[in-house]
Amino acid sequence: MYSAAFWGAIASSSLILGALIGLYLFIPKKIIACLMALGTGILIGASSFDLLMKSVEKSGLLITSISFLCGSLAFTIIEIFLYRKGGSNRKRSHKNPEGHSGMAIYIGTLMDAIPESLIIGLSLVNNHKVDMLFVTAIFVSNFPESLSSSVGLKKDHYPYKKILILWGSVLVISAISSSIGYLFLTNVSHTTLSFIEAFGAGGLIAMVCSTMLPEAFEQGGPIVGFLTCIGLVFSLMMSTIG
Repeated sequence: MYSAAFWGAIASSSLILGALIGLYLFIPKKIIACLMALGTGILIGASSFDLLMKSVEKSGLLITSISFLCGSLAFTIIEIFLYRKGGSNRKRSHKNPEGHSGMAIYIGTLMDAIPESLIIGLSLVNNHKVDMLFVTAIFVSNFPESLSSSVGLKKDHYPYKKILILWGSVLVISAISSSIGYLFLTNVSHTTLSFIEAFGAGGLIAMVCSTMLPEAFEQGGPIVGFLTCIGLVFSLMMSTIG
């Protein structure tokens, strides 16, 4: 349990690092976009090569496909609600529209972090050791996410202390979620585990495609496509070595 909490916190620690850099240093938008594209590729690769392929091996293509689409649909439904409240701008470095909700941004951030952390705990159930590819993917993708959105919140005149508390609470909740993922999934069936893996992969890929990639392309231009592919190849190499 403690190991799950530790790795959940490690993966989310880049949220604090990104927030501090976003608040106190100036980073060109193009650099943020490039980092976001790289993180997106790594996360897509980790979700595909680790979660989806393992799910197919355990439960077959049909169950994996249904679970994957259910995960992406669930994320999309919640995202539609957050979109109306302004939470869809949580990864944007520009000033948010008038009438947006800071709470929606926070809820959206948690919506991204909790399933990621649960899957880290799940990896310990499966292999009795942490999935370093997935931890790396979350760490790398979290950094530009918090950097970009912290810049956006700063432009909305949110107090620095409030922004850091927001990210700090996400880190704590991520550690708790990883522990929950480990404790409550230890004795479940392989079919249930594969459903959760594919469901989580669907939510994660839907998330990066609807939030991270649009921001990256808007700020970085066509080069982000190549950088995303580099991130995906990195995941492929990591999964092959592992």
